[in-house]
Amino acid sequence: MNTADCRFFVGVDGGGTRCRVRLRSANGQELAFAEGGSANVNADPDGALATIIDTIDQAIATAGLMPDVKGQIGLGLGLAGVISMEDSGRVSDAFKGFNTVIVESDAATACVGAHGGADGGLVIAGTGSAGFAIVKGKRTGIGGRGFAIGDDGSAARIGWDALRQSAQAADGLIAPTNMTRHLMKKFQNDAAEVTRWSKTARAADYGALAPIAFVHAAEGDAVALPLIKQTVAAILALRSALIALGAERIALVGGLAEPLSPWIDLIGTGFFVPAQYDAADGAILLAGGKLP
Repeated sequence: MNTADCRFFVGVDGGGTRCRVRLRSANGQELAFAEGGSANVNADPDGALATIIDTIDQAIATAGLMPDVKGQIGLGLGLAGVISMEDSGRVSDAFKGFNTVIVESDAATACVGAHGGADGGLVIAGTGSAGFAIVKGKRTGIGGRGFAIGDDGSAARIGWDALRQSAQAADGLIAPTNMTRHLMKKFQNDAAEVTRWSKTARAADYGALAPIAFVHAAEGDAVALPLIKQTVAAILALRSALIALGAERIALVGGLAEPLSPWIDLIGTGFFVPAQYDAADGAILLAGGKLP
């Protein structure tokens, strides 16, 4: 990778819920930041790429630069859904106008950013969930297998299970609670409507229901509280697996990190360290850029 001709660097953090783009100069000065929608290249390849391109264009315009500046940009992409070299190659082909392009999973770029390029581990808790470790140059991902077979420590899993049990309560299979009533009200108290909605719902759609579970868990709701406790257990299981790989410093990041932190603190402190930089800056580092 030759970055000598790059005057600018762009880092992309593309997750299941949102796409975040940061543009920095070659000396590390932040010039622009932009946000877009879902950018999971596995769940919706064409839609994700369109979102990423549009959000990058927004950042370039915000910085007052012309579109033809792309030839002077080193681009780092950390994307949900990138699980193979084939995925990386397919994504890279969509960004041929840039000076250099590097494609990694969002877990990899988040880990690099969290520890400023040094060794460490990372637990991502957002729409999905995963663990990632960089130890003595070796990169290892744990989990992150997608909503269908994984993501136990995720907002999507909380929302899915909360809605599933709410439908059961509506059918009289379990006792209703304030949370199940709250969720069913969103679907006109019609379990059949829940079924219809679920046929096209994506992980991000389920994840959008997770805040309701947190509100009711804090009130001791009999359905919501176990869901949050299960999520904490899943997050700590990822942490334990990273420790077994040799990661000494482990950060917790993602949209679920803040609401989960008080629940984690109830059982102990010192489980996680603060992240130094975010995944967008991690992508910039991997692309050869600098940080302040």
